[in-house]
Amino acid sequence: MAPPPPASMPLGQRMMHLAQTLQFGWFVGHLTLLFCSLRYSLSYITFNSYSRWARFSYRTAFIAAAATYGIVVYKAFRARSRANARPQPGALSLLGDENVQYLLMALVWLFGRQVPLALLPFTVYSVFHVATYTRANLIPTIQPPQQTTAPGSSPGGRPVTKSSPLADTIGRFVKEYYDASMTLVASLEIFLWFRVLFSAIIFTKGSWILLVIYTVFLRARYSQSSFVQGAIAQGVARVDALVANQSTPPAARQAWDTVKRLGRQVTEASDLNRYAGARGQVPKKAQ
Repeated sequence: MAPPPPASMPLGQRMMHLAQTLQFGWFVGHLTLLFCSLRYSLSYITFNSYSRWARFSYRTAFIAAAATYGIVVYKAFRARSRANARPQPGALSLLGDENVQYLLMALVWLFGRQVPLALLPFTVYSVFHVATYTRANLIPTIQPPQQTTAPGSSPGGRPVTKSSPLADTIGRFVKEYYDASMTLVASLEIFLWFRVLFSAIIFTKGSWILLVIYTVFLRARYSQSSFVQGAIAQGVARVDALVANQSTPPAARQAWDTVKRLGRQVTEASDLNRYAGARGQVPKKAQ
């Protein structure tokens, strides 16, 4: 993330300098997503999720999501183009980028039927992206850090940079709640798969295609995210505990064992690292 403008510049010039960066467009996209998600949530809880404003808010939220992840993908592509020694990745490697995955899913949700639950993972990400950008760029631009002398130091001592109390509060919030929020995102993405599966079972239009696309997406998330792996492991453990109960019929236990076995087989067969030869690569973090 680019540093804020120099404190020596006037406030208006600092803000203009900040607004001319792609990173600021990324920030505005996440901020737009948050506002649209809030507006759609109000319509949803008042049973007006298909009103004109609700539809507008839903679609605009995913337009903003696609724009933000598109900016990140574009910046990564531009950085690789400038580094001539690094060739552009192939199709499988490109699809292994989490930002590309979220960009594609944002487009899928944008042009598909409304699925309110699909907004929530993007919204949680946007909360932390907006908070991080506000702390690292927006607040220092509006109120540059002050240079002060440490208490008890000599008059010619090295000055100490004093950051904004609001920035410190935001930093503590991000640090304290990040892991819990990423676990929440993982749980929401898993629950969303069951929501899509239910739509496919009742033969909602286009639901089977969506199920295939989202299954591929969730499989990629499982291979890259320890939070998704942990959420699935926790869910499996809970079902194991329920099935282990003496009152559980043998047929239910056998069915659950079959599901787990098939799940392991599908997971192993769909491991892209086996085909891309990318076992040593570390996927990029979604931004």
